[in-house]
Amino acid sequence: MKSSQTWIGATLLALATLTVGGAERPNVLIILSDDQGWGDLSVHGNRNLSTPRLDSLAREGVVLDRFFVQPVCSPTRAELLTGRYHPRGGVRGVSLGQERLDPNERTLAEAFRAAGYATACIGKWHNGSQWPYHPNARGFEEFYGFTEGHWGEYFDPPLEHNGQPVRGRGYIADHLTDRAIQFIEEHRQRPWLCYLAYNTPHSPFCVPNSFWCRFEQREIVQRGAMGEREDLAVTRAVLAMCENLDWNVGRVLDALDRLGLRDSTLVVFFSDNGPNSVRWNGEMKGRKGDTDEGGVRSPCFLRWPGRLPAGRVVTQICAAVDLLPTLLSLAGVPKVGDAPLDGCDLSPLLLGTATAWPDRRLFQHWNGRVSVRTERYRLDHTGKLFDMWADPSQTRDLAAELPGVAAELQEAVARWRTEVGLPTEASVQGAGGAVDPRPFPVGYPAFPRTWLPARDGTPHGHIRRSAPAPNCSYFTNWDCTEDSITWDVEIVTPGRYEVELWYTCADSDEGSVVELTLGSATLVGVVRPAWNPPLITNQDVVPRKGESYMKEFRPLRLGTIQLPAGRGRLTLRAREVRGQHVMDLRALVLTLRSEQRHP
Repeated sequence: MKSSQTWIGATLLALATLTVGGAERPNVLIILSDDQGWGDLSVHGNRNLSTPRLDSLAREGVVLDRFFVQPVCSPTRAELLTGRYHPRGGVRGVSLGQERLDPNERTLAEAFRAAGYATACIGKWHNGSQWPYHPNARGFEEFYGFTEGHWGEYFDPPLEHNGQPVRGRGYIADHLTDRAIQFIEEHRQRPWLCYLAYNTPHSPFCVPNSFWCRFEQREIVQRGAMGEREDLAVTRAVLAMCENLDWNVGRVLDALDRLGLRDSTLVVFFSDNGPNSVRWNGEMKGRKGDTDEGGVRSPCFLRWPGRLPAGRVVTQICAAVDLLPTLLSLAGVPKVGDAPLDGCDLSPLLLGTATAWPDRRLFQHWNGRVSVRTERYRLDHTGKLFDMWADPSQTRDLAAELPGVAAELQEAVARWRTEVGLPTEASVQGAGGAVDPRPFPVGYPAFPRTWLPARDGTPHGHIRRSAPAPNCSYFTNWDCTEDSITWDVEIVTPGRYEVELWYTCADSDEGSVVELTLGSATLVGVVRPAWNPPLITNQDVVPRKGESYMKEFRPLRLGTIQLPAGRGRLTLRAREVRGQHVMDLRALVLTLRSEQRHP
């Protein structure tokens, strides 16, 4: 054992001193904000707030001035991870299993880990909860955060650490920052990759009072393009969350300085989509969920002191798919996997060594709608053509005046749909429709605990979700024996599984008998003891609309069940209902017993 540890230590030391271009390989810090629009920064001209630390990244590094992402969260995250357009990897939605990145896609973290880097994902994942979709299966040695699309508790939040439930402390963005700094401190003697994925300023609108008090009564001096639809309370909340985010980014940058890592760390900052409400966004058309410019243009700054020229502005169009090949190139890290990339290496643009740069087409997609952007034009999902140099607000359709350009881009969109496996527009169903047809895997020995949240289940009978948004919801209104909840699962390893139900139950409802079945396998248990905590309603500065107010769920250990390998419908129903309701259910958890993990 001692010789093995010595060899591992020597190998890590050798890897830690590998160089690229005569210099030590950089650490890489990727900071991703959630639902922060291009206009939510003072460096971009927003006078409603101040973001000095993010602005400093723009001054001290390179600005990608025309940087494009996808209209919603999980597609952008998949493209960062793979350098490939999201439909290629099976990501076509944000919930109900549609957010999962296919296991055969190779990721940025896998490449850096293979090169000897310590790797961590801290914060919001949103590309699958179960192994092999989980971040620990995608190249991240360390995961601390949550895997679902949005979260319902921002203060002292329930999170997970490498698959095990934990409880955070304080405000979620502050806490995630603490964890990122801890990871950096612990790995400062070797190269590291830290993917710090904040979940702010995504709703619900919660922010510490020290930031909210600056905005609660503040006059909003710049309004959105659709100012009559702007909810000023939401705008104030988002601005407060953005200033908190800026403060937290500053804390990480200060930690790099304190640890002597400033010059050896490549920092990347961007957001995953356009603004999540009507507010000032540089007069661009569109917001989150739209494939127009305002829905997909994101800030993007890259800082590497001494290597990337400070203050450089890249005006050529770039996209999230470009980040993987660019970061691999700058760090001298080989690509893993044989899949062709859609992104390109931007390092010649960043370094100012590009003598020519070809025009290219970038595609944005959501819910069947596709737009395409060239250096000059955008063809929107309805076939309207806009000159983005002369008309950045997309007010004048040029399709009739430039039929050749419009036809060429329409053909490009049709080809792209075919190449990435996207259904034709006429056959697309709404993004909030049925659960994804891929089953949810259960029972990988490498990750024996499988979390099956309400988001991934299907209610039957009277049972309904606690809110329209499936992410971070729970099942409620379960009141009769005809009701049931099902999950489409694939049991990878046959054997005995410990079963937990994360539940709440009123005192008067204690004692219902529930049954879990998969084929002929059956487990029966009793909902006991009662556990009836109140809804957590004191965190928001603006009341939430499409999202659940949450409460503290506890695990009910139901027993063990013998499950066969293969695909089937896991069904939870009540045999007896002792009160008005059976329970509210947040998740079903199946854990492969230890004796089954190593046959």
